[in-house]
Amino acid sequence: MKHERLVNHRGNCHCGEVRFEVQAPRRAKVQECNCSICARTGFVHLIVPKDRFRLLHGKDMLQTYTFNTGTARHLFCRRCGIKSFYIPRSNPDGYSVNVRCLEPETIGDFIVEAFDGQNWESNAGRLRHLSDA
Repeated sequence: MKHERLVNHRGNCHCGEVRFEVQAPRRAKVQECNCSICARTGFVHLIVPKDRFRLLHGKDMLQTYTFNTGTARHLFCRRCGIKSFYIPRSNPDGYSVNVRCLEPETIGDFIVEAFDGQNWESNAGRLRHLSDA
């Protein structure tokens, strides 16, 4: 996929207490992971460098959940329980945004790729480049 111009996508949790903005192409490759947490929550990943993510509101509403290695920082809204973004283990220098939490006005056709998170150690390297600035 050739480089596309970045647009500002806005998103939020279900109740709207946590709001954010992410710069990404209108069309982008995103990952649907089959690991235990992503499969249960329906998270579809749009991974970006930290400098392309901005929390607009609700820092005080975020609750952190970690498991396994403790590297990934899963951030949930305290009120509605939605994880609209987090710091992933595969890209600790970036953010993974749940495409399903973005406002639809700026989204083109995202291309969904399957990611085998059940075999994470073997496959995580495929994601590393996504948080490169």
